[in-house]
Amino acid sequence: QVHLVESGGDSVQSGGSLTLSCAASGYTDTTNCMGWFRQVPAKEREGVALIHTRLGIPLYVDSVKGRFTISQDNAKNTLYLQMNSLKPEDSGMYYCAASYAGTCRLDPHAMNAWGQGTQVTVST
Repeated sequence: QVHLVESGGDSVQSGGSLTLSCAASGYTDTTNCMGWFRQVPAKEREGVALIHTRLGIPLYVDSVKGRFTISQDNAKNTLYLQMNSLKPEDSGMYYCAASYAGTCRLDPHAMNAWGQGTQVTVST
């Protein structure tokens, strides 16, 4: 089992930047995909960015392409999400997640482990 702890959430103005971090511990070598998902009240959790942990191939939802960058530091067992040009619609609780098998896809049902979340609020 992998244990995930997110940090870095904050309140920023539109156009600002934030970097989220996700520290992984436990059986980190068992993961094949790690990513970021966000959720706002009364809506389904949606995939934002994902990375194949061995191949380093990223995947983004269309709404964040060109603005967000997912990366990993394997030596530190840490996943990052650099978010630039933030918009109010980027607001939400951001969750780090990991899967152990299967195709990497931005589907929360495909993930096996979750962090507790970190809040991002973007104001106009």
